[in-house]
Amino acid sequence: MDNMIVVILAFIFTIALLVAIHEYGHFWVARKLNVKVLRFSIGFGTPLFRFRGVKDNTEFVLASIPLGGYVKMLDEREGDVAEEESHRAFNRQSVYKRFAIVFAGPFVNFVFAVFAFWLMFVIGIQGIKPVMGHLDTNSIAWQSGLRSGDQIVSVDGDETPTLNAVYEQLLEAFIERKNVILTLSDQRNITFRFDGLKQNIEPSELQDIIGLSLQLPVEKVIISEVTADSPAATAGMLSGDQIVSINGLPIDHWRDLVRSVIDKPGKKIVIELLRNGQHIQLPVTIGTVKKGSKTIGQIGVRPKSVTPLPESMYAMHQYDVITAITKGIEKTWDLSVLTLKMLGRIVVGEASIKNISGPITIAEVAGHSVQMGFENFLRFLAIVSLSLGVINLLPIPMLDGGHLLFYLVEMVKGSPVSDAVQEIGLKIGITLLVMLMSIALYNDFTRLLN
Repeated sequence: MDNMIVVILAFIFTIALLVAIHEYGHFWVARKLNVKVLRFSIGFGTPLFRFRGVKDNTEFVLASIPLGGYVKMLDEREGDVAEEESHRAFNRQSVYKRFAIVFAGPFVNFVFAVFAFWLMFVIGIQGIKPVMGHLDTNSIAWQSGLRSGDQIVSVDGDETPTLNAVYEQLLEAFIERKNVILTLSDQRNITFRFDGLKQNIEPSELQDIIGLSLQLPVEKVIISEVTADSPAATAGMLSGDQIVSINGLPIDHWRDLVRSVIDKPGKKIVIELLRNGQHIQLPVTIGTVKKGSKTIGQIGVRPKSVTPLPESMYAMHQYDVITAITKGIEKTWDLSVLTLKMLGRIVVGEASIKNISGPITIAEVAGHSVQMGFENFLRFLAIVSLSLGVINLLPIPMLDGGHLLFYLVEMVKGSPVSDAVQEIGLKIGITLLVMLMSIALYNDFTRLLN
């Protein structure tokens, strides 16, 4: 129950904040260009709170449905306008001013993303050093020349002090199907080849395909408890058994066991046990458990003890105040381009529409990131903000990008796009948005039900 409250509050805060930032972009530029703003609303539906500003008697509203917002400006197309104020109507402005007002919303989302990444890098994100442990010989990591004990220090020249930083760099290369060079601590360079991978492989499969594995301190994995009627109990595992290997790969730490099971729900594995000095091999079918929007694998055993990882295994991904600005801009640009490329792959059928997420998934991730710490929540805010900026710039009528497209056409032809064309575009835009939202909600509910 407490976790659900955190999820709901984190979601409301995230959406309200990012919508407010987006709409403030429109509002601020409109004010600077002397366009009268009638209402600034965060959310839709019944107003929960409202007040009037001093300038222009603008109404500021906080509404009951926090899934969007709007800035209502004086406009002769939407009602009568007094002659003495007609020069402040939005529709009376030059196409360049209208373009600036509309563009300001998405632009401010990108600016906020840069700020959030900057603050995140200044604070620093702690993670585990990317020092390799046992590697699957069928993985890209092994076939590329990575071996146990190797530490990855950079990917294509970008520093990777933590394993998470490595995955962030590899994800972009994976989506683009381009090869990358990993530099190791001993100055060796190895190449990860993604150009030969099939296009229908999803980003969610990246971790298994690459096969990176952390080097963990050796610790006997001894079972203290076997859950009744679990896959482990069905297979004949007992309290006191030591897990030696899974499918031939050594299990030297409890995290090795978790990693070998969690991403393989429903799959069959062979577990080697040490029981009373005798080695036993048991076939086990991994069980499936729903955790949030994901289905994970479990076999139903608890460890006798788990020793915390030593401090020497952790590193801080952090930059000074000035360098963090550059890194924030680079991060925002790279992820924005990556978002567009991923959308492009979905449109042409090279990626599944299952990658599209809706408000339920966003809520879960928001709650999870809050619980992981302020710096991780900053990362989440930055990613959602730049995603909001990218999506709003798509040339779809109803979105800011659709209006900007009409304004660009107006700049070229010297006159506004006809009302008939705009009406057709509006219908197309509404249809596309309804389809997109339907897919996102369907994916959300499918994840929940599975």
